[in-house]
Amino acid sequence: MPSTRWTPFVTVAAAVEHDGRYLLVEEQTPDGLRLNNPAGHLECGESPLEAVVRETLEETARAFTPEALLGLYLSRFTPRPGDDRTYLRIAYAGRVGEPLPGRALDSGIVRTLWLTADEIRAQAARLRSPLALQCIEDHLAGRRLPLDGVYSHPSLWNGADPVLR
Repeated sequence: MPSTRWTPFVTVAAAVEHDGRYLLVEEQTPDGLRLNNPAGHLECGESPLEAVVRETLEETARAFTPEALLGLYLSRFTPRPGDDRTYLRIAYAGRVGEPLPGRALDSGIVRTLWLTADEIRAQAARLRSPLALQCIEDHLAGRRLPLDGVYSHPSLWNGADPVLR
C-alpha cells in the first residue's frame, strides 16, 4: 500500500517592535487583503536566518537585523476542501532600519503598517495566520531564545548531502 509522507511548509517570520508598535505587512492573498508579520518561505540553499533577513527586506524594503529566536510554531491551514497544509514557522525578533530608497515592496504586498498589539488583536480576523498574533504575544511576554538555537549545516550552501546516522 503506498504511503504519503507528511511534509510541512517551512516559513520564517520577523517580529519587529518599535515604540510599542509592531511592523506588519498588508498583502493580497486568495482570501483578500490580510495582515501578517514580514514572513515567507524558506528557500533551498539558505538558512532560516538568511531567509528571514531576505523576506523582511523583500516585504518591507527595510534591512532586518535578527537579535533573538522567538520560537518555532506549527499551524494547520485548511482554507478549502482538499487544501490541507501544515506550516512550521521559525520566528525571530529583531529590528529594522529605515526604508531603503528606491526599493519596491514584494509582489502582493500593498503596504507596511506599524500597529500596537491592541490594534492587531482588534483585527485578528484579518490576520493571514493565527501565528502572526502568537509571535507578537510571545514577543510581548519577553520570550527570547539564542539565535544559535537553530543550527544550519554547511551542506545547505555546498549542495552536499550530509550523512546523518
